Amino acid sequence: MTILLSTLNARFAHASLGLRYLLANMGELQEQTRLQEFVIGTKTTEIVEKLLASGPRIIGLGIYIWNVEETAKVVSMLKRVAPDVKIVLGGPEVSYETNDQEIVRLADYVITGWGDISFAELCRQILRGPQPLMKVQAGVQPALAELKLPYDLYTDEDIAHRTLYVEASRGCPFKCEFCLSSLDKTAWPFDLDIFLGELEKLHTRGARLFKFVDRTFNLNIKSSLKIMQFFLDKLAANPADPVYAHFEVVPDHLPEALKEAIVKFPPGTLQFEIGIQSFNPEVQALVSRKQNNEKAADNIRWLVEHSHAHMHVDLIAGLPGEDIDSFARGFDQLHALKPHEIQFGILKRLRGTPIIRHTPGFGMVYEAHPPYTILATDCIDFATMQRLVRFARYWDMVANSGRFANTLPHILDQAPFARFMALSDWLYAKTDATHRIALDRLAALVGQWLQEQGLLAETAQALLESDYAGQAHKKHLQPKAAKTAKTEGSLPQRQARHLAA
Repeated sequence: MTILLSTLNARFAHASLGLRYLLANMGELQEQTRLQEFVIGTKTTEIVEKLLASGPRIIGLGIYIWNVEETAKVVSMLKRVAPDVKIVLGGPEVSYETNDQEIVRLADYVITGWGDISFAELCRQILRGPQPLMKVQAGVQPALAELKLPYDLYTDEDIAHRTLYVEASRGCPFKCEFCLSSLDKTAWPFDLDIFLGELEKLHTRGARLFKFVDRTFNLNIKSSLKIMQFFLDKLAANPADPVYAHFEVVPDHLPEALKEAIVKFPPGTLQFEIGIQSFNPEVQALVSRKQNNEKAADNIRWLVEHSHAHMHVDLIAGLPGEDIDSFARGFDQLHALKPHEIQFGILKRLRGTPIIRHTPGFGMVYEAHPPYTILATDCIDFATMQRLVRFARYWDMVANSGRFANTLPHILDQAPFARFMALSDWLYAKTDATHRIALDRLAALVGQWLQEQGLLAETAQALLESDYAGQAHKKHLQPKAAKTAKTEGSLPQRQARHLAA
């Protein structure tokens, strides 16, 4: 083994699609190349020991916003204990502003942008000569038809225990300035018949959970319908062995043909991730986001009322020009549409994104270290931004978790954002923590807060008991829906709770 491909994933359940593309396209070097993944939080010495165990001459590392700091420690140690091993970096975090990064200084080479074929070519030069002259290599973007697809490289263990990432297209035609995809010129489709053939092979091997990384799955409705029909055919062939598919969709583009396909999916088989980000037209214009808010709202409402799809809808706090009142109105508007989850994100300044142009005019202050979270704007001061950060964390624990389905309406009452912000402030004052709050303690705190808001103790207790089973004799509360999670096919447990509520 001469070449080792590696990265630090955010969780074990995440299998790196990017590394598998590199391995698939190594050509004659593939037999000399191996893939080895780690999870963030693993000891640096342990990672370095395992990377060097097989004596590689080249180590390629995938660098992302969530792993760059830990990977920098890995690279630093590698260069100390094995200075002759060539370290090649790639990935979105090192594709832009490379001159400012310590990890780039430590490494031997960096490939910016597309690395699918450029990594193999760089390895050939390192191994055979002539040696590359430039440390930073611009990745070559091939036609998608030239790429070998990586799906055979998902192992049986990956299929059994991990989320399988797939893509029917790359790129995005939209120009939202907070997103790296805004730098793409368009979206490029893979050959659909070949792609569906790869899905067929994965399904035959036992894959049942597919997460599409396409930024705009419903951009080409004809292709979307063919992909959906693939999954519908599997469901029809064996309803007792369902598949689960996750798609990211454009919110204001849902023609009738797509609706007709969506309604055929049974519960527990389909999830849509929908990026609203902001309902404020002025803010949308500032960040070059084109979105028909009325159509988007109508489509979300239709999906909630007429389909069995699990709805995961995104909002971003901290965008330029949006104050707390504007965000609160957007939050309440989205909540009224009743999606299963509202993913409340805080703006991050991804390297290379055009949103940096708003920094002086809107007083945008970002954290200096990854994930470069917004700390303050001219509309939202630092203290208020921290309240929003805590709101986001508690919202995930209470609302998005699906564990408080019956209690949540009483928490939110007639003013969802204001009421939950009040609960968030109260929880932080009581606990001084936003992580590692035991579930039984969290439930007790929610009950106490409801009583302080005027709800009878008996009513609060009855609501919590309706959400949880076994309170009287179990140390930790268990959701009723936990029993149904296994019967929902490949549906992840949290989504199962929402659909069972």
